[in-house]
Amino acid sequence: MYGPPGHAYVYFIYGMYDMMNVVCQPAGRPEAVLLRALEPVQGMTAMQRRRRAARREHELANGPGKLCRALGITRALNGADLRGDELWIAPAPRPMGPAFGKTPAPPDTVARTPRINVDYAGPDARRPLRFYLRGNPCVSRAR
Repeated sequence: MYGPPGHAYVYFIYGMYDMMNVVCQPAGRPEAVLLRALEPVQGMTAMQRRRRAARREHELANGPGKLCRALGITRALNGADLRGDELWIAPAPRPMGPAFGKTPAPPDTVARTPRINVDYAGPDARRPLRFYLRGNPCVSRAR
């Protein structure tokens, strides 16, 4: 997380999940955005092979650990440049979410809530730093 912006910070948590953050501040300043979920729009066959427990398409990557498993992201990709050939973030190939006709989503469809599953973070756990598309079935849920 202390690396340069635009790079992946992939780490192991709870003894079972890889999680990925996008580093978003200059090197040495530990600030990043956790990728909590995604809406699958292509590559579902490979995702289903990696996530056999997912019963429905919207369950393939509806949590940070599930997202990494579905995409084959492991700690071997820690530090990867997200503009590279091995791992990258690209614009959505179609409007975000089946119910939306524009990219980016209209502001009233973006929900902002406190973070989830980070009670250990004390007062910072209640900061409204979780963003998602309201009504999208692919959004991660609290345990």
